[in-house]
Amino acid sequence: MLRPLRLPIPNIAFAPLRISAIPSHSLKRTISASPLLAEKPLPPRIKLDDADITLAYLKGTGPGGQKINKTNSAVQLIHKPTGIVVKSQATRSRSQNEKFARQILADKVEQFLKGNQSRVALKAERERKKKASKMKKSRRKYRDLEDGKSGNGDGDEEGVNAGAGIDAAERPEQSSQAPTLTITADAKHGGS
Repeated sequence: MLRPLRLPIPNIAFAPLRISAIPSHSLKRTISASPLLAEKPLPPRIKLDDADITLAYLKGTGPGGQKINKTNSAVQLIHKPTGIVVKSQATRSRSQNEKFARQILADKVEQFLKGNQSRVALKAERERKKKASKMKKSRRKYRDLEDGKSGNGDGDEEGVNAGAGIDAAERPEQSSQAPTLTITADAKHGGS
C-alpha cells in the first residue's frame, strides 16, 4: 500500500489583498506624532497581617441547592483595625473563596488608607480615561465622516468612476505590480 507523501509546509500567513476604488491621493488619515507612553505599573497590593484579620466560615445562601445550605464554604474576613468586613461565596471551594476574600479585603483596606492613590482608584481612573479616549475617537470619526459628506455633495470622489465609459481597448494596461496605499496626514486634526 502506498502512503501519501507529506512535505513540510512553510509557516506563511496569507492575507487577502483589498483594493479600494478611491484613489490613494484622496485618502486622509490622522497620524499621531506623539510616542506611546508606557503605563505606570500599579503599586503592589498591601500585605495584611494575619493577626489583624478574623476569619470565619459560614453557610452560604442563594442559588446552589441543598449543597450550599449544608456546607460552610462562604468566607467572612474582618479587618480589626479598620472594621472592614468582606464576605465571599463566589465558588463552592472554601480555599478559593478565602483567596478571593483576602484580595478584596486588601483592596478595600488600601482604598481606605490611601484614597485616590490606591490600586482600585488608579485602575478606575485608567478605565475612565480609556473610555473617554474611545468616545473622543468615535466622535472624531463621525465628525470627519460628516465633513466628507458635506464637502462634494454628489458622493463621487475624485476619479472613483473615472474610466467607466472607456472601452476595454482604450483602457491603459493594468500594472502587474501590487497596488500601494499611501497614507497622508490631515493637517487640521493635529496629533491629538
